[in-house]
Amino acid sequence: MSAQRLTLPVEGMTCASCTGRVERVLGALPGVSGVAVNLATGRASFDLAPDNDPGAIVQAVEEAGYAVPETATDLAVEGMTCASCTGRIERALRAVPGVREASANLATGRVTVRHPAGLVPVTALEAAVRDAGYEPRPAAAPARTGPAPSSEADALRHDLVTAAVLAAPVVVLDMAGHVAGHGGFGPWSAAVQAVLATLVLAGPGRRFFRRGVPGLLRGHPDMNALVALGTGAAYGYSLVATLAPHWLPEGTAHVYFEASVLIVTLILLGRFLEARAKGRTGAAIARLVSLSPRTARVIRPDGEAEVETGSLRPGDRVRVRPGERIPADGRVEEGESRLDESMLTGEPVPVRKGPGDPVTGGTLNGTGGLTVAVERVGSDTVLAQIVRLVEAAQGSKLPIQALVDRVTGWFVPAVMALSAATFLAWLVLAPGPSLGLAIVNAIAVLIIACPCAMGLATPTSIMVGTGRAAERGVLFRNGAALQALDGIRVVAFDKTGTLTEGRPALTDLIPVPGQDPDSVLALAAALETRSEHPLGRAVVAAAEARGLAVPAVSAVEAVPGFGLAGQAGGRAVLIGAERLMARHGIATTDLAPQAVRLAEAGASPVYVALDGRLAALLAVADPVKPGAAEAVAGLRRHGLAVALVTGDARRTAEGVARRLGIDLVRAEVLPEGKLAAVRDLRAAHGTVAFVGDGINDAPALAEAEVGLALGTGTDVAVESADVVLMSGDPAGVGTALALSRAVMRNIRQNLFWAFAYNAALIPVAAGILRVFGGPLLSPVLAAGAMALSSVFVVGNALRLRQA
Repeated sequence: MSAQRLTLPVEGMTCASCTGRVERVLGALPGVSGVAVNLATGRASFDLAPDNDPGAIVQAVEEAGYAVPETATDLAVEGMTCASCTGRIERALRAVPGVREASANLATGRVTVRHPAGLVPVTALEAAVRDAGYEPRPAAAPARTGPAPSSEADALRHDLVTAAVLAAPVVVLDMAGHVAGHGGFGPWSAAVQAVLATLVLAGPGRRFFRRGVPGLLRGHPDMNALVALGTGAAYGYSLVATLAPHWLPEGTAHVYFEASVLIVTLILLGRFLEARAKGRTGAAIARLVSLSPRTARVIRPDGEAEVETGSLRPGDRVRVRPGERIPADGRVEEGESRLDESMLTGEPVPVRKGPGDPVTGGTLNGTGGLTVAVERVGSDTVLAQIVRLVEAAQGSKLPIQALVDRVTGWFVPAVMALSAATFLAWLVLAPGPSLGLAIVNAIAVLIIACPCAMGLATPTSIMVGTGRAAERGVLFRNGAALQALDGIRVVAFDKTGTLTEGRPALTDLIPVPGQDPDSVLALAAALETRSEHPLGRAVVAAAEARGLAVPAVSAVEAVPGFGLAGQAGGRAVLIGAERLMARHGIATTDLAPQAVRLAEAGASPVYVALDGRLAALLAVADPVKPGAAEAVAGLRRHGLAVALVTGDARRTAEGVARRLGIDLVRAEVLPEGKLAAVRDLRAAHGTVAFVGDGINDAPALAEAEVGLALGTGTDVAVESADVVLMSGDPAGVGTALALSRAVMRNIRQNLFWAFAYNAALIPVAAGILRVFGGPLLSPVLAAGAMALSSVFVVGNALRLRQA
């Protein structure tokens, strides 16, 4: 095998000496040659000899003071049927040099592999999957509803019908033989059953042998191996009893062809029902994808032209008629209408849109016509981002899945051992002739102990739950947030833009004697034009409403948690909280009583200083969101503590807290102080969820066990959060909490069923009831029970669609 040319990104290189250092470090490694490092692209290329560990390359680059970013590769995998399959694929991929983590999802039929960017070729991952006995396929296009559920269901339906048609005569002949007395129809009946059973196992049943036997030979048996062993043993024993009965002990030459064909038929029935149900688990994503219209009406110089939505480009202008869906993200240029944005926010009330307002692709236009300027298309649209977020959550593993992985790692080999023990126990201890009974009971143990239900218990619930959450405007960025939110003990809210509208208005302007209020407001507004803070926008809006000329700004500095400092109109201007004035040694005592009064009324007092002297006090009030008080009350009914963490003045914060029924208040908190507040709340009450929407909330969102960001907030806040509430309504916190608890309750039910089912029925299949005078469990009934277990788990997960 020749050396392989690899290219990896290197972060942290800033100059030519950096590239030289990286080249020297890589060139000194054994097996590495032809090193070339490009500073402009931030990439290093080299030839790596076979059988060299890529991990050593990453370690060398990191020891040199640079970093290789991690990336994720998705593969779709055909042939995964149970939890032991996912475990085997994960182990095979983790063994590939350079791979750091692999996570396979039985419900979606996909596996995500994390590794250093550029060091692990996709071909190496695909080869590992094939060596494990499965077939990888490209996953460039995100799977929408799992592993091609419709085609999978169609193939299973065909095999099921074929197996049922061939199995029916076998069952009739077997039952008729029992009615007429054993062997009542003579050897020809057994011969016909043998032919039909051969067709069933070689046709519809071939899938079990094709996948099960190689795994068995490799020493990695899975559910297919159990079925292949069970049906193969029943068929092989019956064939010997038919063609060479003298090879068997006297009185044991019975045929069990009906068991072999019915096992295949019933398991195919279970697989078919499971495939159909799994298709429905991804229905929410399919509905989201279908919201994007196929065509758009683009305005051209020579008229309108209908084009494919995929051909739209930013800058295009499109016409949207009443009742049509918006084809891409953009902004209204002409017209007025009301849009149904429930697919984004879960809120059923249409939202008014007019010139200048943003619109989102996939939302439904009401009764007015609109002209929309396209701004984002394809994968950049909000709808595409939502789909990616939900798919990422659906493909992730919860911490609770670790228990399942540990159990299923040894489950199938343990079942085979139990089956062998059952065979020996019946052969030795049962009264003769016991060979037939020993085989039948061993087969029953193999068939009934399928780990399918264990593998489906968690991912199906995650798929349905996250899809339902997306429909209600709650996006879980990762599946682990589902489990973490279920254990939350305290919810901490930011105030501005989270519990309040975030659109404050200037309510008071109190100048120091001798100061012109309009001049002070114009200078304050000049600085605030450089700020995105809601309070600042209120000041600018007030100046515009008064028709004031805002002077030019020559310099401005934002001091997080304090305010703004800068030069405007040739004067030094400070605008911010009392602590900003104190930092600059400016006394506020002249306006302190008015500030107290305004704060107790729920307004935010803001001081303005000009040229080092106090000039005025501004009061900005931000109305509380309509549903905020009810959202807080709902969380308290759930037994949670609720806290308010804000940078606003204490009196203002306490005034808002009183209106909302919040007892815990952390006020006048700087951005880094919010992080400390989260830690304090954790120490006092337990696990914390933090809800915010601003840049200054990002550290707290990341520190909390679960960070919830309002989708109306900044990109930084959204990227720092585990859960995104698209509606911007704090009531979404209660929705997210309820969905989390419903999903975790559903997962626990599924896991209990999967484990309890096996714990209870494996001894029954082994024949424990016969010891107490009870019946034996037929392999046919075992196959039916096994199929039922998987269908039950998926069906139980589908109940979350009504959550």
